Amino acid sequence: MRRDIETAQTHVPARPCRAALRTGLVAGTLASLASTLALMLVGRRETGSYSASTNATSHWVWDRAAFRVYSPTMRHTALGYLIHHGMSTFWAVLYAGVHGNRAGARSLPALLAGAGAAAATACAVDYTITPRRLTPGFEQHLSKSAMALVYAAFALGLAAGCRHANRRR
Repeated sequence: MRRDIETAQTHVPARPCRAALRTGLVAGTLASLASTLALMLVGRRETGSYSASTNATSHWVWDRAAFRVYSPTMRHTALGYLIHHGMSTFWAVLYAGVHGNRAGARSLPALLAGAGAAAATACAVDYTITPRRLTPGFEQHLSKSAMALVYAAFALGLAAGCRHANRRR
C-alpha cells in the first residue's frame, strides 16, 4: 500500500501555476524580443532613433527625463528593456495560466486569437487603469498606428512562445 502511494506521487503532472510560469517565461521572452524589435523599427521611422521608444520605458525610474534621451545608454535603454521584458513576462505568465496552456488553445488560429486578445487586454490596461508613471512610455514617441504594430508584434511573440513551450510537452 505504501509503495502504491509513493508511486502515485512520483507521477503527478506539473501544477498549473508551475506550468504557467514555465510557459510564460518562454512566451514572455519571445513577446519582449518581438515587440522590442517593432519598437526599434517604428521608433526609427517616427523619431529617427532606434532606442528612444525603449528609453522612454525607463521613465518608471528616471521620470520625464527619459523621454528626451534618443541615443542608446545603459541607464535608459538597458533599464527600459528590462522593465519591458519584465512586464512582457508578467502578461505572458498571466496569459499562459488563463488560456495559453489549455489543450484547445494549441491550434494556430486559437493561439493567435488568444494572444491577440491578451495583447489587446495589456494595451487597454496599460492606458486606462495603469497610473501614468507606470505606463510603457513609448506612447510619448509613437503614433497610435505604430503602437498597434508594437502590440501586434507582442501578440505574435506571445503566440510563438506559447506554441514553442507547449510543443515540448
